Amino acid sequence: MEAAELQTLATVEDRHWWYKERRALLARELRRLPVGGLALDVGAAGGGNTRVLRAHGWQALAVEYAPTAAQIARGRGIDVIRADARELPVNSGACGLVTAFDVLEHIKEDYLAAAEIARVLKPGGVALIAVPCDMALWSAHDEAVGHVRRYARAELADLMEKAGLAVERIWSWNVLLRPVAAYRRRSSAGSDLDEVPPLLNAGLTAIIAAERYLPVKALPGISLMVRARRP
Repeated sequence: MEAAELQTLATVEDRHWWYKERRALLARELRRLPVGGLALDVGAAGGGNTRVLRAHGWQALAVEYAPTAAQIARGRGIDVIRADARELPVNSGACGLVTAFDVLEHIKEDYLAAAEIARVLKPGGVALIAVPCDMALWSAHDEAVGHVRRYARAELADLMEKAGLAVERIWSWNVLLRPVAAYRRRSSAGSDLDEVPPLLNAGLTAIIAAERYLPVKALPGISLMVRARRP
C-alpha cells in the first residue's frame, strides 16, 4: 500500500465496520485456540489485529514491511519489526500462531511467504490467513491498494498445502455485501477505503455481523479465511 492509504487505514480502522468485524472474527477464532506463547502478525499495518492477539494473552509481535505502518504501530505501543514476509527474521518453530490478514495478495511470490509462515510455526501451531477472493471482483480498488491477485478457494488451499500446512477450514467472509461491492466496484476509480458516515457504518456493521449466525460461509463472498496447522 501507498503511505497515504496506510495513513487512512490507521485513521479509520478503529471504527470502520469492515475492520471492526474482522477483529471480532479474529477474536472468535482465538477463543478456539489454547494460548501458545509467541504470535506473529504478518503485514500488521497499524497493529489493529496485533492488539487483539495481545488482548487474548499472546506474546504478540507485529511484522510490517512499510515504514509508515511500522511507525504507526510502534507509536501505539506495539512491538514491531520491519521485515519482508518472504524472509521472516524469526527462528524456525518459534511461533504458536501466525496471522496474515490481507497480506498474501500483495506479494507476487506468495508461495515464499506461505512457506515462511509454515517454517516459523511450531508443530501444532496455527496459521489464520485472510485474502480477497474471486478474480471476477477485480477492480480499480485492487490496483489502487497494490493487489497482485484475488484467490479462488482451491488456489488458497493448494497454496497452504504446498507450504506444508494442513488446512482445517476454509470459509467465505463478507458474503451478504458481495452484490453491493460488485456493483460499486464496476464503476470504481480507486481504493474504496474511506471514512464512512456513522449511520451507514452502523448499518453495514449490523449486516456483516449477521453472518455470524447465518449458514453463508460456503457461498461466494468478498474474502476467504483459512485456518491451517503445521503438522
